[in-house]
Order: sequence, then structure tokens, then C-alpha cells
Amino acid sequence: MHKLTTSGFSRYLLGALFALFSIAACAQNTGAESLKDLENFVKNTKSGRAAFVQVVTSPAKEGQSPKVKTSSGTFEFLRPNRFKFLYKKPFEQAIVSDGQTLWLHDVDLNQVTARKLAQVLNGTPAAVIAAAADLNGLQADFTMTALPEKAGLQWVQAVPKTKDGQLQNITVALKTTSNGSELAALEILDSFGQRSVMTFSQFEVNPSLSATSFQFKPPAGADVSRQ
Repeated sequence: MHKLTTSGFSRYLLGALFALFSIAACAQNTGAESLKDLENFVKNTKSGRAAFVQVVTSPAKEGQSPKVKTSSGTFEFLRPNRFKFLYKKPFEQAIVSDGQTLWLHDVDLNQVTARKLAQVLNGTPAAVIAAAADLNGLQADFTMTALPEKAGLQWVQAVPKTKDGQLQNITVALKTTSNGSELAALEILDSFGQRSVMTFSQFEVNPSLSATSFQFKPPAGADVSRQ
């Protein structure tokens, strides 16, 4: 099984970032009853921790079966814009945002890439949402759709109105518990027809997390590239 490339990591990261930290800005003002779970999640869940399994399926080439890559790890976030994806299997890799800088760390190769978060998001749907001055700007760029309930989960899809970005659509699944709305899954379809499905388990709502826990220091001897 091959590793996801750095560009692949970034693509799925942007999708997850978009869904977790941005998508609800539109949902809060649509007035659609079915979007209330998403609104509740963003309003009331200021931090979170979960385990995840990610399955990436590439389109099948002629005469071949689709390529499927499965990975797993842990995920944490602290609003605004601090998050940490730690991939543990089959290879150790990390994506960490301290709110200003995005760090990508390949443990096996001991390679680290550091980029300004705003620079990474530039030119993507996530960039539009992160930089938009008001709600009108967001609604001008995305179509928000509440999908039918499935498997006991509430689903919301966001589709960029422009067709020149990396993402075709992102679908967010939430489940209602005694603690409120919890993130259950993200489905990300990119412009290459590659689908990434992240399912979350053992979700903790509002655990005590500090901003310092999202700071990243390159390990000794690491090959560090700053872009």
C-alpha cells in the first residue's frame, strides 16, 4: 500500500478543514430545519477529539479495478483553525495547524513541510470561506443542500459553484446524542473523481485542549522545507 502524497494530504485536509470550520457559516442562515444539527455542532462544539478511518478510492482505469487505500489515526481540533490529524496506520504521518502555519510531517522519511495556512488555502473553496468578509460572499460561491437522513445520520452537502477548484463536493454527516450533535463522517469528492470517506468514532465533545498542544516542533535531524 502506498502513502498518500503531500498534495493528496493537502487536498483531503482542505476538505476536512472546510467542512469542520467553515461550512456552517452558510447553514446558520439558511433557515432549513434539517441543517440545525450542523449549526448546533459548530455553535456548541468548540473542541473535539476522535479516532478516524479514512478510505480513499481512486477512479478505475480501463481494465483495472479501483485503487483503494485505507488509513487510520486520531483527530483533534480547537476553534478557530487549530487541528491535528495523526495518521498511525499503515504509515505514520501528521498534519498539524497551529492557526498560522500548516505542518506536514512524514515520520518514516523524517521530512517536514511548513506553509502558511492562508497560503495553503489560497485558490480553494476553503480559501473563499476563510477569507470571506460576510455571508453573502459565502452564499455566492457555494450551494448548500440538506440531504435525506441515512443510517440514522443527518447529511449536508456543499457544492462549489465554480468548477475550477480541487473539490467537486463535500458531504458532512452528523449524529445526535445526549451531548448534542457529533461529527460522524466526511465524504470528499475531488475534481479527479477520487473519493475520500472519513468515519469518526469515540468522538469527545469539548475536551479540555490548549492551543499549545497544536504547536509543532520539527524533530531533530528532520529535513525541513518552508514554502
